[in-house]
Amino acid sequence: MIFLSDNRYNIFKTTETVSNEHMPDITRLELLSPAQNLRQGKTAINYGADAVYIGGPSFGAREAAGNPVSDIENLCRHARLYGARVYITLNTILFDHELEDARRLIYDMYHAGADALIIQDMGILEMDLPPIAIHASTQANNYSLERIKFLDAIGIKRIVLARELSLHDIALVRKNTGCELEAFVYGALCVSLSGQCYMSQVQGGRSANRGRCAQPCRNLYSLKDSSGKIISKDRHLLSLKDMDRREFVPELIKTGITSFKIEGRLKDENYVKNITACFRKILDREIDRHAPLRRASSGHTDFLFDPDPEKTFHRGSTDYLLTDKRGEIALPETSKSVGKPVGRVIKTGKGYIQIKGKAALHNNDGLVFFDKGGMLRGLKVNDVKGDMIFIDRARLLPPEGTAVYRNYDHEFLSDLEKDRSVRKIKVSIEILFEGEKRVIVRAVDEDTITAENEYSHPLTPARNAQTAAEGIQKHFSKSGPTPFYVDRVNLKWESPVFMPASLLNAYRLEILQKLEQERAIFFKPVQYKFPDRDAVFPYDKLDFSFNVSNKLARRFYEKHGVKQIDKALELTMPAGEIAVMTTKHCIRYELGLCVKEHQVDAGRKLNGPLFLYNKDGIYKLKFDCGKCFMHVIRV
Repeated sequence: MIFLSDNRYNIFKTTETVSNEHMPDITRLELLSPAQNLRQGKTAINYGADAVYIGGPSFGAREAAGNPVSDIENLCRHARLYGARVYITLNTILFDHELEDARRLIYDMYHAGADALIIQDMGILEMDLPPIAIHASTQANNYSLERIKFLDAIGIKRIVLARELSLHDIALVRKNTGCELEAFVYGALCVSLSGQCYMSQVQGGRSANRGRCAQPCRNLYSLKDSSGKIISKDRHLLSLKDMDRREFVPELIKTGITSFKIEGRLKDENYVKNITACFRKILDREIDRHAPLRRASSGHTDFLFDPDPEKTFHRGSTDYLLTDKRGEIALPETSKSVGKPVGRVIKTGKGYIQIKGKAALHNNDGLVFFDKGGMLRGLKVNDVKGDMIFIDRARLLPPEGTAVYRNYDHEFLSDLEKDRSVRKIKVSIEILFEGEKRVIVRAVDEDTITAENEYSHPLTPARNAQTAAEGIQKHFSKSGPTPFYVDRVNLKWESPVFMPASLLNAYRLEILQKLEQERAIFFKPVQYKFPDRDAVFPYDKLDFSFNVSNKLARRFYEKHGVKQIDKALELTMPAGEIAVMTTKHCIRYELGLCVKEHQVDAGRKLNGPLFLYNKDGIYKLKFDCGKCFMHVIRV
């Protein structure tokens, strides 16, 4: 019988009081958005992201979200205009025959202009790497404080923290490390600790650690006890709500988080626009309130819509263990998008319903409700007349009193698809006229980056000083499709001069193009040579859950003091019972049967161990109530 090492999950037992006021003189906050492809990467930046994470051609933890090197290079050029960053997800485990391909890919990404690699496989650190920053992916199972301290000690620039850490845990990490800390703030949740889920591999040979997860956690399962009594039938017992930590951003800043990550490399462009805009506003609000806080990139987006996370893909919200209040983190009724509540049914008629609520519904909206059996049902709005909502007559209508949700807001999403909010960098322009021919045009942007051009052109005295000044200022105030908006135009002359509009427009275009070039140079990636410092790994024996799948990873751990190393599950399937999932989600808790927090009467006590099953397999549930973990065991 093989389980995960218990001591790995006993790190945050301290009762030490940790200050959450970790804030240096100036702190730059980064909004990090997902990018499935080049288009979405540019969209994320245009809508306010300070950085994007995106997959290269291969070896990313989302196999379906790979991108050619040319697209990465294009995205990096666009990001550089705003001082934004591009991080490459190279966060799968590698096999020996893939090591050289991965090394070449890393160099390709470096030469394309990427700012960092997000990795899971420690074998990468044994390669001859270019000077590019290394971030430890959440897939590296950054839950244990001792493991996090080790990664910090060897020179990892940034650690993407496990989603399961509380505010207190994060503050403790900050106190004990000096690296950058990144935390997820929104999006879909893996029910298992990241990097520690093997259910997809066990069921169908599709490894989550290889970017091929089939998401078995979103499937239907039944639950029975050892006597065969069915406790719950055909429900999404492993499917979690979506993370939503909007209201906790101030607390996360205080604990020392500087990068705020949105999940969703497989989500659509509307999701990227909506969620990026939402968190851009939240972070800007905190930056405006606190003098030491700064944005991690430049420019400002004037949003032409009001972001609302519940109007794009949304399974319901959980802060996911961030506070002492556990709450309900699962959504066993469905794994689909539920959307936003719109009201309750007050009347049902022939082909229509009436809803009591404040939301205005529109033709083509999608509505959902849970029927008496707990199954999610869908409705399409065909017409709205007053408070009467006409539905396809073939559909099952919800009875009176039923809560109704809108999971497809046709008007909002149509507007979002058409939305072309733009991000602009503030710039001031100064024009100096000297002598009879000399013209100097100087542009300075909000980052104090400067471009200057000098021209020799015969200067004609102006008949009307005010008209001449207004004409020059008018032409230089235009910015068109450039990433700039001209905030101020200053003229310096001994006497007013006249210049033709064609020349003014040419000078303006040239100075803004030169400023773009200067910004690209200024914001080029910072070279980061991985220091590879000596440190002892906190465990000297590694079971399969450490995901060691190649000779370089083995060499890495041996170099750092590990004596015994088992192969990754993807290389050899152990016999007998194995833990295919380790999770803070507890089915007993969700059913009101937690022995620690719920009073369970004799009639509801369980008969022996619990078993989770469906057509794909049967699993025994092992509950570690002392540490609040549930292990899903293949039997």
